[in-house]
Amino acid sequence: MLRVAYSDTADGQCWTLCGRLAGAWVGELRSLWILVRKRAPRARALVDLKEVTFIDESGEKLLAEMELSGAEFVATGVENKHVIASLRNGVSRPLRRTLEDPSAGREEVAQPRGGE
Repeated sequence: MLRVAYSDTADGQCWTLCGRLAGAWVGELRSLWILVRKRAPRARALVDLKEVTFIDESGEKLLAEMELSGAEFVATGVENKHVIASLRNGVSRPLRRTLEDPSAGREEVAQPRGGE
C-alpha cells in the first residue's frame, strides 16, 4: 500500500509518500504526478520519501522520471538514500527488486510426481 499526500505551498508542491512504492501503486503515483505537474510544470516539487518502506524497480524508474522533471527528494535510511544517490549520479543499481515474480529469469526444474 502507498499513501500519497500532496499540497500546494508558497514554496511549490509538497509530496509525502508513505508505504511501498511498488507494483500497481507506481502507476497510480505516476498518473497523479503527471496530472498535478501539468497544472504547474515550473513549480518546485519536493518529494518526501522518509516514510517509504520499499521501492521496486518500477518505483525507481518513476523516481528517475520525477527527478528529470525537476523533483527534489528528501530521504532517510540507507536504502532510500542509496536509491536517491543513484538517481543523482545516473548509476544503475546492480540489485533490482520486483514484486511481480521473484523467480523471473530462473529455469523451472521439473519436480518428480509421487507414484511415478
